[in-house]
Amino acid sequence: MAKLARKVAIITGGAGGIGVETAELFLKEGAKVVLVGRTEESLVKAKSELDQYGEVITVKADVSKEEDTINYVNKTIENYGKIDIFFNNAGIEGKVALLVDQTVEAFDEVMNINVRGIFLGLKHVLPIMMEQGSGSIINTASDASWMGYPTLSPYVASKHAVVGLTKTAALEASSRKVRVNSIHPTSVNTRMMRDIEESTYPGRAEQAREEYTQLIPLGRYAEPSEIAKLVLFLASDDSSFISGSQYRIDGGMSANSN
Repeated sequence: MAKLARKVAIITGGAGGIGVETAELFLKEGAKVVLVGRTEESLVKAKSELDQYGEVITVKADVSKEEDTINYVNKTIENYGKIDIFFNNAGIEGKVALLVDQTVEAFDEVMNINVRGIFLGLKHVLPIMMEQGSGSIINTASDASWMGYPTLSPYVASKHAVVGLTKTAALEASSRKVRVNSIHPTSVNTRMMRDIEESTYPGRAEQAREEYTQLIPLGRYAEPSEIAKLVLFLASDDSSFISGSQYRIDGGMSANSN
């Protein structure tokens, strides 16, 4: 039997590399998927790729805005009557610059998407799952949740914050049988890393990629499909006794840290 048969899943950042790969896997495992993204164009493209695998609808939203968050939650309930899985995945990398060269505006933009967006998703999805007495939430964090990355201070700060939100939400929801976990990828072969590479060494992105790759013990970036498989595990009943945990999927990076 499919792992997610008759389940309903919301995926924010749904039109990005990890979002689309996870949506495809969820659909193949029997779920109905609500893709949430910032632009209509990207959502249309993602839906066209995913329609062959199952039932998927899209909702345009800025996850940092409470009214948009309420809207994507309400659209899901209107269409399907429940929310079984919430992949709280939307995030941005922000400006690549030394901390002293970061602007307040750039800092706020990252925190609004990466922290406020995660918070708002939890705030408005948790009551539905708690009322149901079931549900699994997976927050996307990073290996930057427990280590520093020069030139990415707002991003690092935001991903540290996701851990605190995850642990607190897990404790608050546990009595209602709702599980909350976070995933912590290192560099993933997506648009985000292309942007970081180019911003690190403008015009010499390949050099940046070589240097980032050398930091990873397994010697390569993760593929979005590999991240999706971990999300599937945490979304499914295979992880029924796991909550409040941080899952590192980082090619061995964390072996060099606490």
